[in-house]
Amino acid sequence: MDIGANTSRPPEDTGAAPRCVVVGVDGSAGSAAALRYALLTALQRGDALKVVAAYAPEIPWTAGAPLAVADMAGIREDAESRATVLLQEMREELSSGGWPGVDDLDTSVVACQGSAAVELLRRSLEADLVVVGSRGRGAVRSALLGSVALHTATHAACPVVVVHPAAEPAETPRVVVGVDGSEAARAALATAVDEAVRRDVELHVVTTFSVTDYWTDLASVVLSSVEETQAAARQWVGAQVAAALQERPAGAAAPVVRIEVVAGAPSDVLIDRARGAALLVVGSRGRGLFRALLVGSVALDCAMHAPGPVMVVHPRRSRSARTVETAAYARV
Repeated sequence: MDIGANTSRPPEDTGAAPRCVVVGVDGSAGSAAALRYALLTALQRGDALKVVAAYAPEIPWTAGAPLAVADMAGIREDAESRATVLLQEMREELSSGGWPGVDDLDTSVVACQGSAAVELLRRSLEADLVVVGSRGRGAVRSALLGSVALHTATHAACPVVVVHPAAEPAETPRVVVGVDGSEAARAALATAVDEAVRRDVELHVVTTFSVTDYWTDLASVVLSSVEETQAAARQWVGAQVAAALQERPAGAAAPVVRIEVVAGAPSDVLIDRARGAALLVVGSRGRGLFRALLVGSVALDCAMHAPGPVMVVHPRRSRSARTVETAAYARV
């Protein structure tokens, strides 16, 4: 099912606050991939780019006193210098690769002492998007999703994109989004529409269902056929898409939308459908058993195992409410 067509220009930003993309770097392969993605995204959006390099002091203690005091000023200068060099190398790579305008992009580098996750959360309070590598230079580098990526995707005040260092190339550029009727999924759908318009690509809206197999011999149990279930789900998703498009400003562009109703586990289906896509968008939590969690199992599975970038979107709330929640976690 196809809905809509990209027949007008993307919606213009009407907010007074400066738009920016924030990315965290630490010298790992994951952060290099995140920086590349963030540069291209900022270029595409027309946003400024802020590169954050956080460092934590490691001071050995003995007999209740520090054994040595590190040269924190030198560490800060070194972290800033390394991030600046990495940024310049990435800009040169993209410029020579045929990305016009990357040299003129408004960029800044910030080196700050403290937890990388906390610093990214603080920066998210005034950002449109935060980009993180799936894992960095932490103690558990073999983990599929590092603590910085997990904490940022869970608590940031804006959408977060998790980028894997060995992501598959986007063979068929498109944006994929999963919907299940939850508040977070509706926010993810609205965000996915914007992302598809920015990229001028199709939007694939995916919902899943499972075939129930009751352990009973009762002849009175009547279940809908797979075809009936798919038809009902397709109609429901079509209504969700129509509502999301109607909420857009008058004259705003709309992408071509393709709807898929697939039998299977949500995370498995979304990860499969994301192969070759430019971006997978998921709500932070859905309609599963653990709806109280800040990041649900589907979002976590996708962020860990999807073959390309994954954007995690939280339910729509006022900016002030999200800011209070994020700031409270950062203080903790």
